[in-house]
Amino acid sequence: MMGKDKLRKFAENLTFENLVQPEFDEIFGKDHRLKGHWGTEFFGNSQPIVLELGCGRGEYTVGLGAAHPDKNFLGIDIKGARMWRGAKTATEMGMRNVGFLRTRIEFIRSFFAPGEIAEIWITFPDPQLKKGREKKRLTSPEFLARYAEFLASSGIIHLKTDSRELHDYTLEVITEQRLPLHIACADIYGEETSGVSLADAYPTLKIKTAYERRFLAEGKPITYLSMSLK
Repeated sequence: MMGKDKLRKFAENLTFENLVQPEFDEIFGKDHRLKGHWGTEFFGNSQPIVLELGCGRGEYTVGLGAAHPDKNFLGIDIKGARMWRGAKTATEMGMRNVGFLRTRIEFIRSFFAPGEIAEIWITFPDPQLKKGREKKRLTSPEFLARYAEFLASSGIIHLKTDSRELHDYTLEVITEQRLPLHIACADIYGEETSGVSLADAYPTLKIKTAYERRFLAEGKPITYLSMSLK
């Protein structure tokens, strides 16, 4: 039985102009109406569009939007009750460059046209460590092939995670597919170059979700890498 608080959030989600929640029959085997038109019809501008995959409560999406008003940010997740927090915060703050899309990432090709997306952030995804679930990882070759269909040729993919296993797995995929690797760091707060940590060098890495705060409290290092698909 669904709790009253979750039902309240689902109801309020329907009132948010910055949240898109397509029905299954709108996207299964077909393109969503916003495909190729997110800039003009959803954000109302021509700024670059950046995705956060598996955005959870939307803390990183909102943080990125606040740090970069010259770009549009779209958080994607299937958990509507969690996404409510990000959509509500962005609405209350009047952030016109932040939006949310509730869908399964497996259907992502139905939403974006070639070259429509400038960057992708993948923050603290489920590392899918059980044997046989490698294809479920958001940096698997199967998912990278999906992203390649709509990521701009100069587009960057960022992976920030507490899972050293996922970090190392992604480095293996990059090597096997001969993809450009820009940055790889096993501890963004602990490793330093010329006395400066990667997080200090790139302030957007210091945006913290509730998950990251918990992982840091547990003493887990936070890893990061950035890559291209071409």
